[in-house]
Amino acid sequence: MTSQIMLTAVPGLPHIQAGDDLGGVLLAALLKAGILLQAGDVLAVAQKIVSKAEGRQVNLRDILPDARAQEVAQATGKDPRLVALILQESEEISRLRQGVLIVRHRLGFTSANAGIDRSNVPQTESDADGETVLLLPLDPDASAARLRQTLAAYFGVPVGVVITDSHGRPFRLGTVGVAIGVAGVPALWDRRGEADLYGYRLQHTDVGVADEIAAAAGLLMGQAAEGTPVVLVRGLALPANACKASDLVRPKHLDLYR
Repeated sequence: MTSQIMLTAVPGLPHIQAGDDLGGVLLAALLKAGILLQAGDVLAVAQKIVSKAEGRQVNLRDILPDARAQEVAQATGKDPRLVALILQESEEISRLRQGVLIVRHRLGFTSANAGIDRSNVPQTESDADGETVLLLPLDPDASAARLRQTLAAYFGVPVGVVITDSHGRPFRLGTVGVAIGVAGVPALWDRRGEADLYGYRLQHTDVGVADEIAAAAGLLMGQAAEGTPVVLVRGLALPANACKASDLVRPKHLDLYR
């Protein structure tokens, strides 16, 4: 790491629509803002614009919930159509009660409502009550890799991309940015065996670098009407290695709170 890291919200991004070339849109916004990517730069990209570009919007009016979805909906007080989508995107239910449905997502992590969200999702006049929802990308690591390829090809330097989402945590209040897609930066940085200030050799120190980048970027992305879904992180000095966001997922046999 270095002693100075700079975060810059990339301005001027348009509203993303299904089918948009997100890599081209990001490139145009960077150039319009006079931002030239340098080697080692990382772009943190909010999941919502990735999902929108990839057409992951679903209208609840098109969903027919089955018996299982109806049963879980009754236990949680949630819309059965939304529950059907949550179960479709999940491997298993972790916790449920009135108003709460926490699942292990098909991508491996555990989150509320399988990451399905209504916030910052455009609604038609007939859907003013939030009938349109947004699912996570099918393969966020692949999405990050495609964006990285577009940007690295234009600027001619190695860059990183972290696709971020907001997750709650079981023992702390408040949501925080986490990485669900990673390319060009380590998701985990294994620092075991390194010495601390007093010569002690670290025994258990795996640093969730991609999550730290996502959380830092969240300070500029915000959660409401900020309209800044892309943040440039400059000044990191990270090891170069192959990586993916699934590296951050704790294996089931080690998950005591599943």
